[in-house]
Amino acid sequence: MRAGPDGPEGRLRRFTTIWSRAVYPVTSTSLTRAEFEEELLPLARRLSELLRARGFDADGAKRVGAALVGAHCTDPEALARTLDCVDAYLVLYCAEDGPQDQPRMRSSRLQHAMAAGYAEALRERTLTEQESIAQAALQAQGLVAQALHASEARFRAVFEGAAIGIGIADLEGNVLQVNEALLRMFGQSDHALRGRRVQDWVHPEDAPQTWKLYDELVRGEREHYHLEKAFNRPDGTVLWTNLTVSLLRDADGAPQYQLALMEDTTERRLLNLRLRYEATHDALTGLPNRTLFFERLEKVLAAGEGQRFGLCYLDLDGFKTVNDSLGHAAGDRLLVEVADRLQSCATAPGEMVARLGGDEFVALTTGPGTERAVDELAERIMSALITPISIDGRDLMVRGSLGIVEGPAGERTAAEVLRSADITMYRAKSAGGNRSELADPEADARAITRHGLTTALPTALERGEFFIEYQPLVHLGDGSVRGAEALVRWLHPQHGVLGPDRFIPLAEHTGLIVPLGRWVLEESIRQARAWRERHGEETAPDPLRINVNLSPCQLSHPGLVQDTVDILERAGVAPEALCLEVTESALIGADDDLLKPLHRLAEMGVDIALDDFGTGYSNLANLRRLPVSILKLDRSFTQGMQQFPADPVDLKIVEGIVTLAHSLDLAVTVEGVETGAQAEQLRMLGCDTAQGWYYARPGPPERLHDLALVDATG
Repeated sequence: MRAGPDGPEGRLRRFTTIWSRAVYPVTSTSLTRAEFEEELLPLARRLSELLRARGFDADGAKRVGAALVGAHCTDPEALARTLDCVDAYLVLYCAEDGPQDQPRMRSSRLQHAMAAGYAEALRERTLTEQESIAQAALQAQGLVAQALHASEARFRAVFEGAAIGIGIADLEGNVLQVNEALLRMFGQSDHALRGRRVQDWVHPEDAPQTWKLYDELVRGEREHYHLEKAFNRPDGTVLWTNLTVSLLRDADGAPQYQLALMEDTTERRLLNLRLRYEATHDALTGLPNRTLFFERLEKVLAAGEGQRFGLCYLDLDGFKTVNDSLGHAAGDRLLVEVADRLQSCATAPGEMVARLGGDEFVALTTGPGTERAVDELAERIMSALITPISIDGRDLMVRGSLGIVEGPAGERTAAEVLRSADITMYRAKSAGGNRSELADPEADARAITRHGLTTALPTALERGEFFIEYQPLVHLGDGSVRGAEALVRWLHPQHGVLGPDRFIPLAEHTGLIVPLGRWVLEESIRQARAWRERHGEETAPDPLRINVNLSPCQLSHPGLVQDTVDILERAGVAPEALCLEVTESALIGADDDLLKPLHRLAEMGVDIALDDFGTGYSNLANLRRLPVSILKLDRSFTQGMQQFPADPVDLKIVEGIVTLAHSLDLAVTVEGVETGAQAEQLRMLGCDTAQGWYYARPGPPERLHDLALVDATG
């Protein structure tokens, strides 16, 4: 609701009036209240503009805070009253119509910036006054003998009128004189303060060197010192000050008095503590955030010999489903409840819980015996998640995956420890979730290697680090080479030659399999063209065919058919020279949309081979609807034929599959043939082609040409 219909300028005036009435009583100024209000009006207008600005202008708000010091609002109460007015009335009188959440957040940030600007300006003014006072004091000391009366008057004017606290004591520590500013800071009378001794102001939070510096000064070994010091007030509160103590000497240079200059920094310190808390704690749950957790972990890891640590890294399973189904507000309430439960699990000395972000939490335990402590902490965490959490009338089951890292301090950095915990947590999640796993250095190394390979994949393709080896496909009837399967390899700069099992799953996960597969197809067809040109020059057997593996991701890519057509046309190779191999598991339950590209390719003349047949537990009746012309029998069915006599069960299975395939007009290729006895058994069972180490290992394209040439020439 707005504060009246008198327009923006009228509301701005009303805000300025409220502000001036609040601050004027604690302002040291010769202006009337009306004149003071006019002086505040430009500052109020600037705050109104900053509140409604598109972006947040921290420097502009700081300048408003600094301008308050320039307007002689140097009493700490002036800042407190200003911030109260801004908090209560700025949005009410100066914000635009509409929701108030954003203006209130902007108002809060403006208050922080104003307080910072006020503190900086007040500090600069104080330092200037300190310098003036110190110079006046030293000048007064040097001219005592010549112009004692004049210097006394000048010093008294500075002494009484200064905005900072000033006190003079003798070398025994008896307080002799204090000014009004110091009396206000301590909240005591002149008589009460002048009856005190400096040594009575010991405080538990004094820096270790505080009283050592004091002793050196009163002995004449030091001219001055500066530090931050706390004092206890009579009302039980703590006064924090920037304290500068200087030694005053007599005309002969002998130590005579000590002069203390005090700047009240209590409000600034409280503000800094508040800002520090907000910067190191999670706004939603109140738990320490990533920043504070890293500080604590680094401190723990820097501990001396014999200290150990244990860390539990928790990620909630299925939290995204809660956000998607019930909304983010429900997700936030779930996180708050989980945070409360985790906090109740870490009650022992040296234990803490933090929220790293999202639904990720960490718990830390320290001490000499964390091997058992971290296991107990993990059990408490998993037990705390068993009870359902009620959100909007629904009881939600909370599951979590937990990674545990334990070890001695000093061996790893905080980043390395957290990375190991993160990897271990994902290992627990991959194993089904709702469980904990203990960190394993070997598993960490494998995960780090996988990550390194994943990040290197895109540039590896650009740098030409991939190459293709070819394994011949041999006709079991006459032993002739009918073609070859293209097998991609990665020549990694650090790890050497990597097989497809090391990087194809990573390429599938990142989507790089599409450009990589296109490159393999293009290179393989180009090689098939080269074989045909060389082979045709010397003899004229059936042309060699190239088999290229097709991943599930490629199968669902919309450009598969067009890419294949373009590559074949550019190379001048007929579709009949290409066979695309698709794993049986990729086609289990495939709908018509997924099979449509394969049907189109088959209609063009491209052979489609069903790879790893027998491992996917597919319904054999599905073979009728698949556009395949070749079954590639998995090696697991033929391993029993490597020795004589062959396993009769394997023989029956293979015989049945071959009979079924041939009845459907499908050719049968067998993988993993390693012995002559195995090859002979497969020939007798009616298998058409085979590949394996018995014939040749995967190798460069030139070797396949030589093998084909030998077969052709006899």
